[in-house]
Order: sequence, then structure tokens, then C-alpha cells
Amino acid sequence: MEPLFIKIRSGPQFPLRKGQMKPKIIIAIVLIILGIAALAYQGITYKTREKVVDLGPIQVTAEKTRTFPLPPILGAIALVGGIVLLITGSRKG
Repeated sequence: MEPLFIKIRSGPQFPLRKGQMKPKIIIAIVLIILGIAALAYQGITYKTREKVVDLGPIQVTAEKTRTFPLPPILGAIALVGGIVLLITGSRKG
């Protein structure tokens, strides 16, 4: 049985063994996971520290919670794109 060869752009060829995943399928799975996460969480929350008072040796800092919102449309686009890639990447041919 001959090994299959995949050529990525103009780079070298490497054999794809039976049971190995194609790069398209891996990217599709990552997109689906990111899409579901973006739809579930609706944003990324993080904390920052800011100096409130700085009087010589006396320093007072405050911890603020900030949110970076992710629009649901981004999650939907990633999810649909991942599903489309999964379908087209899994076809033989």
C-alpha cells in the first residue's frame, strides 16, 4: 500500500499515515470549540491593577475587573466555519 502525500504550499511533502488527521479537520475542530466557547461565555473577563495613590513610600492600588465583550456573531461564524471545514475536509478525493 502506497502512502498518501500532502503538499503544503511549496513546502516539502510528507506522508499521511492511516489514522492521522488532516490539517483541515484539526482546524475545523478548533474553530468549533472556539465558536461554542464564544457563544457560551459572551466575553473575556480579566483583572487589572491601577495605582490610586502614590505618595512616596505609600502606594495604594485598586484591582479592577474589566470585560472584553465577544459578539455572538463571532461565535456563530466560527462554529459554522468549523462545521463547513469539517464537512469539506472529511470528504475523500
